[in-house]
Amino acid sequence: MSRGLLRWLLLVVAVIGVGFVWQRFFADATVTPRLVLSRPVARLGSGSEALAVAADGSFLRWLPPSEESRLPELPLAEPPDGERLQGTALQQVRVLAAAPPALRPYLARSSYGASGVDVELSSGIELRFGDASAATRKWRAAAAVLADPELTAVDYVDLHVPGHPAIYGSGHLLPPVPANPQPQG
Repeated sequence: MSRGLLRWLLLVVAVIGVGFVWQRFFADATVTPRLVLSRPVARLGSGSEALAVAADGSFLRWLPPSEESRLPELPLAEPPDGERLQGTALQQVRVLAAAPPALRPYLARSSYGASGVDVELSSGIELRFGDASAATRKWRAAAAVLADPELTAVDYVDLHVPGHPAIYGSGHLLPPVPANPQPQG
């Protein structure tokens, strides 16, 4: 074996060895790719400046919400710094993300007040959730209240305790049942 070939072979082995040692001790052990479903559940702003928000609070800058999507509005004039919502806005998004598909077309906006997360329906009825804990159970309770055939009007539904929702007022009519509900996506 010639001396030049031997040097080249030793150089290749050294490069491979350094790469192995670097990967083993200094680089991340593995990179695991994952697919993240980013379904918009809310929007910030309106018109061409609107920004869709995913269930985890991340901003979907690549997916501007269409006017037909009827995503519920968050009360922020513009997105905060960073790539996702935090704090009370994130609580609101978690509640909106847990909404059953049949009720999504009726969600107008969300806010955070003294009672915690509030979701206003397009008919003006307010659903008061408190925090985002047990959001799915609270939505089931809201759906049961809104589906009650004996209830025709209500101002707000307190869902802090999902096993015992409380109904207050009679100022807003329940939203009509859609003839052919369109899934939101």
